[in-house]
Amino acid sequence: MSPNHQPPPTGLASHRFPLDPWRLVETEHSADDLGYTETLFGVGNGYLGMRANPEEGRDAHTHGTYINGFHETWEIQHAENAFGFAKVGQTIVNVPDAKLIKLYVDDEPFIVSQADLDSYERSIDFRTGVLERNIVWRTPGGKRVRIRSTRMVSMAERHLAVMTFEVTMLDATAPVVISSQLLNRQDGVDEYHVPDASLGEGEEQHDPRQARQFDHRVLQPTSQLDESGDDGLGTVVLGYTCTNSAMTLACGASHHVGSTSPFSVETTVDADLAKTVVQVNAEPDKPIVITKFVSYHTSTGVPCEELTERCVRTIQRAHETGVDVLLDEQRAELDAFWAAADIEIDGDDSAQQAIRWNLFQLAQASRRTQEQGIAAKGVTAGGYDGHYFWDTEVYVVPFLAYTDPVAARKLLRFRWSMLDAARRRARIMSEAGALYPWRTINGEEASAYYAAGTAQYHINAAVVFALARYLDATGDVDFLADEGSEILVETARLWADLGFYANGHGNTFHIHRVTGPDEYTTVVNDNCYTNIMARFNLRYAARTVRFLAQWNPTAFESLQRRTELELDELDAWDAAADAMYIPFDEEREVHPQDTAFLDLEPWDWEGTPAEKYPLLLNFHPLVIYRHQVLKQADVVLAMYLRSDHFSDEQKLRNFDFYDPITTGDSSLSACVQGIVAAQVGHDDLAFDYFRRALYLDLCDLHANTADGVHIASSGGVWAGIVHGFAGMVETGKALKFAPRLPESWTATRFTITRHGSTMRVELTADGAELTVLDGPGVPIVDGDEHLVVTPDAPYRVASVRR
Repeated sequence: MSPNHQPPPTGLASHRFPLDPWRLVETEHSADDLGYTETLFGVGNGYLGMRANPEEGRDAHTHGTYINGFHETWEIQHAENAFGFAKVGQTIVNVPDAKLIKLYVDDEPFIVSQADLDSYERSIDFRTGVLERNIVWRTPGGKRVRIRSTRMVSMAERHLAVMTFEVTMLDATAPVVISSQLLNRQDGVDEYHVPDASLGEGEEQHDPRQARQFDHRVLQPTSQLDESGDDGLGTVVLGYTCTNSAMTLACGASHHVGSTSPFSVETTVDADLAKTVVQVNAEPDKPIVITKFVSYHTSTGVPCEELTERCVRTIQRAHETGVDVLLDEQRAELDAFWAAADIEIDGDDSAQQAIRWNLFQLAQASRRTQEQGIAAKGVTAGGYDGHYFWDTEVYVVPFLAYTDPVAARKLLRFRWSMLDAARRRARIMSEAGALYPWRTINGEEASAYYAAGTAQYHINAAVVFALARYLDATGDVDFLADEGSEILVETARLWADLGFYANGHGNTFHIHRVTGPDEYTTVVNDNCYTNIMARFNLRYAARTVRFLAQWNPTAFESLQRRTELELDELDAWDAAADAMYIPFDEEREVHPQDTAFLDLEPWDWEGTPAEKYPLLLNFHPLVIYRHQVLKQADVVLAMYLRSDHFSDEQKLRNFDFYDPITTGDSSLSACVQGIVAAQVGHDDLAFDYFRRALYLDLCDLHANTADGVHIASSGGVWAGIVHGFAGMVETGKALKFAPRLPESWTATRFTITRHGSTMRVELTADGAELTVLDGPGVPIVDGDEHLVVTPDAPYRVASVRR
């Protein structure tokens, strides 16, 4: 049986993770799943991310601090090279660790995994974005110590993190030493020479989901700054240059010490370690409070000296602003996020907490990306080398388009900035237009395995899908006039050149030797998903560019100059779209995944034990490629993204055919299968898949949460409610709803922003209540009726549950 059809999880273990609608709380420490909890409790802002490693530094699965887009390059060694193979790999760098704040009482170190704890609680609050830990430690000498720490990566100040560390002796005096550090761990070994668990223990690494281990020193020390005065306090900054990529980094820290007990401070700085040591003769009930301001700045080439100055300015401003105001600014940022993105659930407290955790991960991945992308793991870990995939465009941009269109626009502009590299890649692949890389950080293709990488040309259509969804949600024709139209032209050119007409005639247009979303079936002819999305890309480009020519002739003339566009190209795109071959088997009445898929041997489900999943880690690719087995939804994904192009009967037959042979080995699958299951009336199955996506990381369903949050799946959780249970479909001119509330829920509510209007959608058992909260009316279609929902005229759509 496919693992997709095992019972889904019901939630977290409540004895360790008690329910809280606005926090994730841990009340029992465990050293058995450190990587898992380091990911779950991590903090970030889209630019800077910090894993939830303990302040004392031990023990840890992966000490991790990551900056979006900051990477090292390395030469890809192909066993057998060929023309056009990717040549240079890119891997996100684990930057110097500023989380370290070590504690010694009576010269005994505090190490949470070894300590005698009277109490323990760790929590992350989704409303404040603050990770907090509260502990009462009984030292080896029997003295009780209260330890309270907080960690915040600012949503308001992109380059800033703020930490506090408070120590209070409860019933005795003691000498207390607090050592706050900025440590370069990049070599994968910490100060105690403990290997990074995410890199394996000398065994051959073959899991493509994990980060690559470097075989050279990555961060070359460039500069050090020590502004500490006679009191030992002041800003320290370490500067580095990446050995191969030549990217530059500066990271700095400064401290404030608050104590009514006598204390002294000493700061030392060298190439890989800056250390501020506070020594206190601590008295009972007199707290010692260390406030640590941290800043990171990076560049593709700005000298470290300038980045050092930026760090100093960021930290000085934070000192002047003060922690209380910084916390208020953080709360204001997240208040705005939740006002636009929150989803409320009545009748399922576990789901409520899990939904907010997933939405919070989307905030942490997107809030301060500026003009970087969103990696598959955001900034939560080094999984997938920190690469950007199509995940962002299909699973995350739609969420942002309806909740944070400013962030969505930045992500699309980031793809536009990659166009020149995509054009170069297309030339290498002997194609016109632009071919976006399958996986990348800097715009160059970094996938060394072309069959499941470069061959996935459908990424071009994913970028255009995201652009279309953004334009539908916002009406931002100004973006279309410049960046958007250029993306459309170059992606459409790629499809027109890649495909060909059968027998040289214009009756049928084919696209051969590509790979669809399902990476268990590669380099095929006429992949159904790819052809459907290419058809969409071609038609949308032709129609939208014609609109631009009429609406803004000046912008259209500029587009023609930049791209050398000829008007007859638009006709050619339409012709190719109209002639696009979409596989369909008349006998089975299903859409084959590709022209040969139905001829493949069925997979031996009964003979495949649970420990053999995921298949990609246990079977040679050729074994998998020869069988009818899917890693993830493929035709089913096409039915979700291009819903109106399938009849209800086709959707049902396709879903029933593909669902049993889909392993769900991909984190991108469960949410999509749940949405389409809802559309075809499989209500119980839809809810099961939704829960599988909802708890994917929280319950570590793929056994790799330690490698980082599955950001795309978090976007899929939002889509599961909005497009699945609410049945929302964007037509480009209006919205349609087909509500089907899960039977175990009493109600669910969410808001969307469309063309400047905010509309609340409330699902109950009998339908959906649509209410415009502010802005102009929102056009909707209900059956044959076309109407506009206005602030003074809510509208109810009846449930479609069969």
